Amino acid sequence: MRAIFGTKEELGSSGVVWNGIEDRATDAAPHVLSEGDAIEIWIARWLRVRPRALVARYRCDSRRLYEVWWGERFPASRAKAEAIFRQRYPGLVERTSFGYRRIPVVAPEAEERRQLSLFDR
Repeated sequence: MRAIFGTKEELGSSGVVWNGIEDRATDAAPHVLSEGDAIEIWIARWLRVRPRALVARYRCDSRRLYEVWWGERFPASRAKAEAIFRQRYPGLVERTSFGYRRIPVVAPEAEERRQLSLFDR
C-alpha cells in the first residue's frame, strides 16, 4: 500500500490516506470517559471483553480502564453496572464473579470435590 502524505488542508481532517481511505483512528482525539462509559466498561469486563478492544472502542489509554476497575474514577459505577448486568443478562448472573478479580479464587469446599487425591498412592 502506498501512503499519500500531505498537509491537513490538502487531505482533509486526516493526515494520511491509504488507497483513498482516510485513517481517522490515528487522528481521533482521546475520549474522556463518563460514568455511563464506566458502567459499560464494567459490564464488558464481566462479559470477558479484552482490554485491548475496550481501549480501541473508547479511544483511551488502558490506564483509564484500570482507574475505573480499581475505583479511582466513578467508584459508584460498579454497583450500578452490577444491577444493569443482572437485568440484561439474567442467565449469566450465576456464572459471573462480580468481584475485582478476573478469575475468582477457589472456595475451600470446592477443593474437597477435586479428585487430585486419586493420584496419591
